Amino acid sequence: MNAHHDHTGPDDADPSGRPLPVTTAGFTEEPHVTLRGPAELAEALPYTLGFFPTDSVVLLALHGEHGRFGGRLRLGIPPSPREWTPVAEQLAECLVEGCERRGSRPDGIVVFLCQDPARGESGRRVMERLRPFAQKLRTACGALDVPVYEALCVSDGRFWSYCCPDSDCCPPDGTALAPPGTSVMAAAAAYAGIHVRGSLRDMEARLRPRTARPTATEQERALDVASAALVHRILSTEARGEVRDDTIRLARSLVDRLADHPPLADQDASDTMDDALISHQEAAELIVGLQDRRTRDRAAEWMEGREADHALRLWRALARRCVGAYGEHAAAPLTLAGWVAWSTADEPSARVALGLALEADPEYVFARLLHQACNEQLDPETLRECLRGEREARTRAEVGRAPGTRTAGRAGARAVRRGLRAATGRSGTAARTTPDTGPGPGTPRPTGTPRPTGTPRPTGTPRPTGTPGSASGARSARRRPAEPTGTSGRSEADTPSGTGAGDAGGRGSAR
Repeated sequence: MNAHHDHTGPDDADPSGRPLPVTTAGFTEEPHVTLRGPAELAEALPYTLGFFPTDSVVLLALHGEHGRFGGRLRLGIPPSPREWTPVAEQLAECLVEGCERRGSRPDGIVVFLCQDPARGESGRRVMERLRPFAQKLRTACGALDVPVYEALCVSDGRFWSYCCPDSDCCPPDGTALAPPGTSVMAAAAAYAGIHVRGSLRDMEARLRPRTARPTATEQERALDVASAALVHRILSTEARGEVRDDTIRLARSLVDRLADHPPLADQDASDTMDDALISHQEAAELIVGLQDRRTRDRAAEWMEGREADHALRLWRALARRCVGAYGEHAAAPLTLAGWVAWSTADEPSARVALGLALEADPEYVFARLLHQACNEQLDPETLRECLRGEREARTRAEVGRAPGTRTAGRAGARAVRRGLRAATGRSGTAARTTPDTGPGPGTPRPTGTPRPTGTPRPTGTPRPTGTPGSASGARSARRRPAEPTGTSGRSEADTPSGTGAGDAGGRGSAR
């Protein structure tokens, strides 16, 4: 594997004596891309994820004698070295067992540690600081009898190998990455119409609260007022239907307003424009109203075509307004943003939004189910059909009902989750938290290569950039063994965020 001059892959050679490169496929026309050496491997990483990872550890599974790309797993780098051992063990177990569940144990793993230098720090210093973590990952994978073929640190536009001792091949000062868009992987991705969506940090910034004063203070005050006015009505049998209708009308008016103002080419400027189009009061009323799950599930019906584009802008804008003490309220708009992104074939954006939703509220069932379905590469059409059916049934009921009466029938939230359970084949909830797993859209991968669903990372494994998590990953890893992404062994009705009979009775609920 360390013969970097020739190839990156298993040390064996084919009968002709030629080196065995890492190969990858999976584009629409099924071309194969051959990556030779650590440079091309490092440059291909953003195309396997759909974005440039920041402050991330990434594990890629390799299969077969040619080292074909298989499943992959990404997690924020824990800032405390005390967490590196349990996190490394859980990540290795996650990827290997996930591949086995999908039918093929990996023959090797490639490890990437991606982190930008801190102020006054060099890329080489980052590499040396993370060297013990790289070694723990190699040891953890080796303990499972799966060798790490390569471990690379990517920082400050350069990469270093933790496996290659040859200074001529891998100099101490690192090797510069090729300019973006010039690698063999970039050419293959351009041919397939695949685009990298920027850095993970930039993607998260579009969804995180904007805390500049005095704007944040005004927004938090508006949320206080909206909560005082609406929460008791959402919990009231008599008033919740009216609140639900008012919330959907407000959301529809804001979607239409955004549609009248096309997005700008610059993402930051476009988000600032969207924020200006929504008042503090409107944002607050809608955020609080979406805490009712049936209201949220009705809003999820805006999932296709141009309507989905405008709805996604609204959910992002609302997530940015969940400031101060209302951070947990962001779970609803973030989940809607993740759902719309997934429904419109933007899996990397979906994973980021759903991961942040789980950071805001690890018990948010809808986000957990969607994250599981996205990681398992399921077709969102099953859920789309469910939501279309709910909308059509409600429309028929509204046309035929008497004036002043409300629509009866099965609660929308229960139907939505039933559709997700049917898609995932689970009877219970998804695991409490899940790392990014499985290849993203357009990730070059051979047809049928296993996609590990991933073991849930320790709840809240710390990430310097705030990637999903809130509690100590090391403590969580020691507290319980890793679980596969899937059922937690309880029905949703048994969980704090479950639907259960609550939906049948129409009680207000945040999840």
